[in-house]
Amino acid sequence: MISFSLCLLLLIGGYFIYGRMVEHLFKPDDRETPAFKSKDNVDYMPLPTWKVFMIQFLNIAGMGPIFGAIMGAQFGTYSFLWIVFGCIFAGAVHDYLSGMISLRKNGATLSEIIGDELGKRVKIIFNIFIIVLLLLTTAIFVSSPASILVNMFSSISFVQWMCIIFSYYIIATLLPIDKIIGSIYPVFAIALFFMVIGLLLMIFLQHHNLPEMWNGFGEKYDSAPVFPVMFISIACGAISGFHATQSPLMARCIQHERRGRFVFYGAMITEGIVALVWAAAATQFFNENGTTFTNEAGVSVPYSAAQIANFIATTWLGRIGAILAILGIVIAPITSGDTALRSCRLTVSSIFKLPQKKMWHRILITIPLSLIAISIIIWSLKGADSFKIIWRYFAWSNQTISVFTLWAITLYLAKRGKNVFFSLIPALFMTMVSVVYICISNEGFKLPYSLGIAIGFVCVIISIIVFAFWLKKYKKEQWDMQEND
Repeated sequence: MISFSLCLLLLIGGYFIYGRMVEHLFKPDDRETPAFKSKDNVDYMPLPTWKVFMIQFLNIAGMGPIFGAIMGAQFGTYSFLWIVFGCIFAGAVHDYLSGMISLRKNGATLSEIIGDELGKRVKIIFNIFIIVLLLLTTAIFVSSPASILVNMFSSISFVQWMCIIFSYYIIATLLPIDKIIGSIYPVFAIALFFMVIGLLLMIFLQHHNLPEMWNGFGEKYDSAPVFPVMFISIACGAISGFHATQSPLMARCIQHERRGRFVFYGAMITEGIVALVWAAAATQFFNENGTTFTNEAGVSVPYSAAQIANFIATTWLGRIGAILAILGIVIAPITSGDTALRSCRLTVSSIFKLPQKKMWHRILITIPLSLIAISIIIWSLKGADSFKIIWRYFAWSNQTISVFTLWAITLYLAKRGKNVFFSLIPALFMTMVSVVYICISNEGFKLPYSLGIAIGFVCVIISIIVFAFWLKKYKKEQWDMQEND
């Protein structure tokens, strides 16, 4: 309990202390924002700050801070440390600076930011990654909530729930942002906040015997290397590249630059709190029940994240509380899935320079993207392994996107003579995580662990050398330009 309480206080303190340091680094001012400068009443329009915060929070809070935190909790209280320090020093920095850079670039998409900072060749590679990630996100966040809803409302079949959810995604993608997303998200946010507050109260009132970090980090839980598996599993609760695809949506709606810390940094810290609460609850579950159970066939199988989430909600919060909590679990992926498809539409439109003012312009892009997403969903339903494969590639591509984003942020800061270490250190760390994971994982190259670590370390060293040479060349070019002037 003490470990959990300290971690909770660190997250809150991180917003006020480190968040202010990052804000001071960027130096927001009173310039006109894209919400006014490029207002089109579709994607660009001013919204109240509280509403922008709630939309940003729900956009980024998919299954990651719930299911990801539960899976990460198998590593015991190691998960607490990654959620806290990853969120404060990596995830919130990543979200705030990517959002503010988009704000300064007139609501530019992440793809456009990558092209500006890392070059056209990198942008081509990145565009493939980002479109794949967004389509995988859309597909995953259709079947996941549908599987929960069918247990709550059995009169509607699993396929019917998927059709309902995906139809909503298409409508939310096509309509102006204030019509659906801006109207119903505050209601969704209340349900999600109730879930978190309810679990938090139960932790403090009834579940006092949470494992403490100084009694061991939980060696009995881990079935895979803590590094890098835990850092991939707990994605959205600590750092997530997907978030940087969502920040431009709100960069087009925020009214004042000085509200950026509350919206972008604050939403990530809030998500970190959600992840910490679920990680603590899951750690308690694993401490009491272990990580596996014996099924009807007498075979020992691991608990799924959905089983654990459902068990915690129903046993901790009572009948009514459980219903509201499970609705919160359903809302989280749905509110990320709809904006994932919307972000994909905006990314494609920016790549091909297609206008989005009129409805038929949006339909022209949304239809083929929807067909691809539907194909992925159909393939994922072929078997349990199919969905797991998609989830793993989603998790890895998600963290790889964060690597691209952090390096773009680092170059942006370097070009303006700012302290690059705020983003450089997370960029190097996440480079290591992403490379090692794809080297050693079953869906990757299946290399020995020690070899994967060595390759990851070499990639980090190469990244440092390339960045140092780039910085030296850039400074020389700037000096030569000043000399010529």
